[in-house]
Amino acid sequence: MLPIRKAFARYSPWLTVVAVYLVLGLAGRTVLWSRFGMEADVGASRLPYVLTAGCVNDLVESLYLFAPFALYILLVPDRWFRSTANRVILYGATAATITGLIYLTAAEYFFFEEFDARFNIVAYDYLAYPTEVFTDIWEAYPVLKVLGVAVTLAALAIFFLRRSIKPGFEHAVRFRERLVAFAPYAVVLSLAVAFYPTNALSLSSNRVENELLQNGQSSFFRAARTSDIDYEEYYASAKPADNLRLLRTELVPDGAQFTQLALGKMSRRHPARPDGLGKLNVVVVSSESFGAEFSKLHGSDKDWTPNFDSYAKRGLWFANTYASGTRTVRGLEAITASFPPIPTVSILRRPGNQGIGSWGKVMNELGYQSSFLYGGYGYFDDMNTFFAGNGFQVLDRTDIEKVRFENVWGVADEDLFDRAIQHFGEQYQAGKPFFSIIMTTSNHKPFTFRPGLEQLGIPAEGGGRQAGVRYADYALGYFLREAVRQPWFDNTIFVVVADHGARVYGKAEIPLEAYEIPLLIYSPKHIAARQIDTLMTQIDIAPTVLGLLGLSYEAPFFGIDSLHERPDHARIALFSHNHDVAILRDNQLVVLGLGKTHQSLTYDPLAKTFKPRADDAALRDLGVAYFQTAADLFKTNRYN
Repeated sequence: MLPIRKAFARYSPWLTVVAVYLVLGLAGRTVLWSRFGMEADVGASRLPYVLTAGCVNDLVESLYLFAPFALYILLVPDRWFRSTANRVILYGATAATITGLIYLTAAEYFFFEEFDARFNIVAYDYLAYPTEVFTDIWEAYPVLKVLGVAVTLAALAIFFLRRSIKPGFEHAVRFRERLVAFAPYAVVLSLAVAFYPTNALSLSSNRVENELLQNGQSSFFRAARTSDIDYEEYYASAKPADNLRLLRTELVPDGAQFTQLALGKMSRRHPARPDGLGKLNVVVVSSESFGAEFSKLHGSDKDWTPNFDSYAKRGLWFANTYASGTRTVRGLEAITASFPPIPTVSILRRPGNQGIGSWGKVMNELGYQSSFLYGGYGYFDDMNTFFAGNGFQVLDRTDIEKVRFENVWGVADEDLFDRAIQHFGEQYQAGKPFFSIIMTTSNHKPFTFRPGLEQLGIPAEGGGRQAGVRYADYALGYFLREAVRQPWFDNTIFVVVADHGARVYGKAEIPLEAYEIPLLIYSPKHIAARQIDTLMTQIDIAPTVLGLLGLSYEAPFFGIDSLHERPDHARIALFSHNHDVAILRDNQLVVLGLGKTHQSLTYDPLAKTFKPRADDAALRDLGVAYFQTAADLFKTNRYN
């Protein structure tokens, strides 16, 4: 055999693993397309491109993933490489690698089922909390079954592929010869590093199609690499003075006056309102994954939220409300700080998030007692650090003694609400008004609940999302019924809102339907029932409630008092999804992406569809003004 052929034969174990990787990618991509692609309008005519482009992406990613293996083959001395001990090690390592690849292929299916995407920033963020995440995975998914199948298939693969691996050990190959065979690989890898981004072939306007053809591991590493990046370097930007000018015009309609614009800050003075309700208590319930898609009042045929629907008819029901993002931290940052969802990471997860402008800071200055209650352990997503650093008393799982039921995410919502009522009673006795944000946890996989609720459609386990939503709604009704019996009820405003929808779905880059959430403001002694159809977002909640109270305050909030603005003002909504951010106005959407890209679309809210349109420069500039200014103020510690 010619030396060069021997050299290439030496790399046969590497080539075998790459081949397995490509086959798994093809199989996994086909399954994802049949399960999720077709329902997102990725038709059969697009499948050849999806599979071909996906194979190219998998091949490029294999250059990165298996580079250590290729280097091992290149650098290990010939005598050791062909030894029996090394053969055992390599066969074992190959079996373990194939097992891992099969397992990841299955894991990606379940991730896609939940998030309608490849491994992304959510997957990367969750690695910081292994106890909660891996316990949740263990309880919610067939981990051992999948692992057993993966081991079995890997063993079969090794058996049938042993002849493909064997040539690597048959011939003596000098280092110089191995280097010659390695050189083409090194060149191609270098070209991929320099010129081939993860989304190079993601050319479709259909987000799901782009997700299908991408490589999961590549998407994950991209998320890790860009989880905390400079806005101006990667996203469309403008001169800060121009941004402030646009924001000044945009935020004037609610009557507040800028006080530090010359310093480049967003602080605005909101005057007292003579028709305000005064220093009423304020309780905000942020309900986990409580999307509008489950509410009959919102037009759903599921009717899983009868308690919310009932109370919404007795209060201010905001029928056109959107979440800022798709994770709890996005909802909390919007509600607590009235802050736009700047790209990649929420401010709850960023350093420098203490002492910022927040609803808690405003309420404390007005003489309130502010608190944050969470049914789980508040170190998750840095909740304790964020809220304690912004003037909130924090009560989490460690402060809840009476527990009916709990799982890895925390105590049951009923137990959390019991602790809240106890806490509010203590604050009432202190003689000062109170302000509190309650973050629930029960509407989350593994969807396990206490026995005794089966007649309500809430089995102890196995009920899935329907049981989770029904339980969250049941617990909400329980809380409000218990609150009626308390001496502080008549002087309290209750705000009920979702932190985000249940899951992201749809083919759009910003799938707006998945962002629709319920919102009500309830205080039967003070607020008459009314339906509000104008656009409303989570960053508007704090200014709107403060407007109802009518108290004078100063804050740098980006949101607007939606009940006291000029009627001719066209409202905007801001969104984030993975690395993209977007602004919506009058059903016109502009998406801002990495690489300073932007896209203008027209949204049909009835059909839930988008159509490309000519560049909307005015809306694009306004979106840049919001996101760039917010990112800059936070980065320079001027959001205070």
